Amino acid sequence: MNPRPLRIAQVSPLWTSVPPANYGGIELLLKLLVDDLVEKGHSVTLFGTGDCRVRGELVSIASSCITDLMTRGEAYAYEHYANAAVAEALRRASEFDVIHYHLTPAWIPLAAVSGRASLFTLHTCAVKDDEWAFARYPEVEVASISEFQIAETAARLGRSFPVVYNGCDFGAYTPVFEPGSYLAFLGRMSHAKNPAGAIAIAKAVGMPLVLAGQPQNGEEERYFAQEVKPHIDGKAVRWLGPVNHAQKEKLLQNASALVFPIQWDEPFGLVMIEAMACGTPVIGVRRGSVGEVVTDGVTGFSAASPAELAGLVEPALKLDRRTVRQEGEAKFGYRRMVDAYVELYRTLVARR
Repeated sequence: MNPRPLRIAQVSPLWTSVPPANYGGIELLLKLLVDDLVEKGHSVTLFGTGDCRVRGELVSIASSCITDLMTRGEAYAYEHYANAAVAEALRRASEFDVIHYHLTPAWIPLAAVSGRASLFTLHTCAVKDDEWAFARYPEVEVASISEFQIAETAARLGRSFPVVYNGCDFGAYTPVFEPGSYLAFLGRMSHAKNPAGAIAIAKAVGMPLVLAGQPQNGEEERYFAQEVKPHIDGKAVRWLGPVNHAQKEKLLQNASALVFPIQWDEPFGLVMIEAMACGTPVIGVRRGSVGEVVTDGVTGFSAASPAELAGLVEPALKLDRRTVRQEGEAKFGYRRMVDAYVELYRTLVARR
């Protein structure tokens, strides 16, 4: 006998629409999660903004995403809207079996009073305040998106956390199995993401580089102006700016490899599996989740520092791009993510 369908609330971060027009990893995942849950017969309510487009019921907290409201001068503080999303979900808590939050752990104390099964997905690196909330409100389950992301927190708290890897809709990307003629970088124009490192790698191996993404705050704008922009010449180094799905697909399809020279402990790195969906191998620094996402010699290569990545370009170009896509989908196809969340929802509901 099939288990009964679940009634699930999803609370969006609100910064960007679901799905996002351009940049927005969490919101892209939410679109896949909500739509597939509905496809599987579950009842899903998304607490988001009016520009969201999902298959479930939408409870609109504001007319459009908070980033757009702030850009137009129609909003100034994020917390008002996030608090409203949580309040609306709690007001209707009796209608749901489980409430799944995609906000930061700052809202865990409110989730603890709902009387319903509650789940937070930790989309960022945990800080001390997050760990305080995890310890004080253990009845609120927290899922991580990689083993690396949660390992130190779990050790400090003496508590295990479920890991649900992010997923990608591989069917939304058409792979290209012949290597392209350039290296690709896709991400924020920031020191942590290190597009300047990608430029150095491309120059070291004598290949063109195509950059996509943009700075997102004043510090990143200064970094971009000083470290990246002087190298953009439209030939050896091109910059596309922010890209939509079609532009991103074209960028990754026609690249020889995705360069991922991060200088921080990335919790996951969705762009890596988007590259795999296009058949494009990943060359990344082995920090954060990279060692879990990239299978060396199969879907790409990793090294301890950006300086070592140039030596991995040639072997990456020899990888079978069909295998890159197949192995990537087997591990990170979005339906695996959805099934893992459904199993977790049922476990949490059974505990109540």
